[in-house]
Amino acid sequence: MNDPTENKGPKVPPSYPPRTPPPQKKPVEAPRPEPRTKSGSTALPLPGPGQAPLEARRPRMAVRNRRVSNWVLSAEPWAAGKAVRYVTQAVRGWEYSHPRDGCLEETVRLLVDTAVKDAGRRVSVHLADQDGMLLVVVLSHTAAEPDQSVLTALAGVGGTVSCGVDASDEGRRIWALLSTEPPRSRTPAV
Repeated sequence: MNDPTENKGPKVPPSYPPRTPPPQKKPVEAPRPEPRTKSGSTALPLPGPGQAPLEARRPRMAVRNRRVSNWVLSAEPWAAGKAVRYVTQAVRGWEYSHPRDGCLEETVRLLVDTAVKDAGRRVSVHLADQDGMLLVVVLSHTAAEPDQSVLTALAGVGGTVSCGVDASDEGRRIWALLSTEPPRSRTPAV
């Protein structure tokens, strides 16, 4: 039977909290790398025998402290005509009367058509001005290799001061620098 000395009163919670399981241990982390200190030399190490030459990463294009405009267009055959309208409108809005519309149109068409042939999805047209010059840059956003054949046609456009083509991490970059000064008349000396 039951023992009369057994305590059968109401159940009372314990005066201390029950044991909780210990928190899980964090996974072991790899040691953090120590910050590099700048060395006195910024030159790249020379490649060893049988290694490919190292290529320095080209800086991204940066245009600062001047008026700029840019447009992103689908890489379609009609992109050149649309780019010509945008660029001409921007140049006239900046109150330049030169280069004439024909020169400006020919330059932009050459640049954009060349970028469209790279078979990317889009082309970017960038326009900037400074010191009486207009810079028109077109990016193809593909890994196409620089093709020098367009440079002859660009150099033949009236008002072209300089032109170039190169490859960057943004894709192939084609550019032309145009003068905004009116052409001088060539009169024979008397």
